[in-house]
Amino acid sequence: MKNSSRIAVGVAGAVAGYVASFVLLSLFDFGNRADPITAGLVGLFVYSPIGAIAGAVFANWLVTRSGTDTSNGNVARNSLKSLGVVVLLCAAGIGIYIAYAYATATPWLNRNGANPLLVFEVRFPAGIAVPTSAQGIELQTDLNTMPGEVTPAAFHRDGDQPVIAGEVELAFRTSHRQLAVNIQGQPSRIYPIDLSARAPHTPEFGTWRRLGDGSEIRYRAKWPGQT
Repeated sequence: MKNSSRIAVGVAGAVAGYVASFVLLSLFDFGNRADPITAGLVGLFVYSPIGAIAGAVFANWLVTRSGTDTSNGNVARNSLKSLGVVVLLCAAGIGIYIAYAYATATPWLNRNGANPLLVFEVRFPAGIAVPTSAQGIELQTDLNTMPGEVTPAAFHRDGDQPVIAGEVELAFRTSHRQLAVNIQGQPSRIYPIDLSARAPHTPEFGTWRRLGDGSEIRYRAKWPGQT
């Protein structure tokens, strides 16, 4: 039998030994009954690997015994090669799973804490009265929409231009964001938000960005615990 075939048989023996060891441990309820989770982990990562080693050695011994060379050195070499292939296959499988999990995971911007905020101000052309409220402030992304809140106490005039202020949560990691602002009696306005996907915290507002109708917006990302 070719050496590659012997290694393949050893791999099959290792897998069979691993599975058989774990099944036997489960059937005979071997381990700490008071702590089944720890017992299961010990079975998976201690006893079953021992079974895999025994399976690889036994399979290679059977194959070698059927040939002309029955030396212990051949059995050991082929067993080690078989176990090496098993380890590589396991590593590849773990790598594929991690890549898949990362690619399909929800891209939370702040996975382990509260959502950061987009703090914004909108400045309107001169001659428009300072609105007493704003309806339908909404952050729109390619992943979600998020309602915003205005801060009427922060509404003011910049010279002869009225300014409104507010904030909205940034839930997801994406570079495709825009803010829709609807004020009663005025046309709907949509402002592109030019933040990077990770929206790092900035203590100061950026520069004013003008829309085609003469209104302007400035904004910054505010992360929890920072000012």
